[in-house]
Amino acid sequence: MDESTAEKNRELVTDGFAAFASGDVEVLRTRLSPDFIEHSPDNPSGRDAFIAYIAGTPVANARLALKRVIADDTYVTVHYQMTEPGDERGAAVVDIWRVDEGLITEHWDVVQPVPEESRVPNGMF
Repeated sequence: MDESTAEKNRELVTDGFAAFASGDVEVLRTRLSPDFIEHSPDNPSGRDAFIAYIAGTPVANARLALKRVIADDTYVTVHYQMTEPGDERGAAVVDIWRVDEGLITEHWDVVQPVPEESRVPNGMF
């Protein structure tokens, strides 16, 4: 049985996420389109500019704990906890990746610090 496009997209992103989370920033070169479009206001667009930027940020050394993944034929959304050294609570992150012809072509994200105390008993994850 052939894998569906959604399954291939999910694998592209989750395998890349696992490699990046283990310290392999260069894996992004095999996952991102050369014309990669970034929507996070502080990050540059373009594969090479994005990789150079991200390699110098704390996220490159953070612990990334994947919590859930949602994938379809165009988008893969990942929800995870990012914990940088010295910050035990970290942040809740949602990344949305647009995939086209086997490469990630576009990215959006939302990052929210995990508060010391929550108003709800359910937690962020």
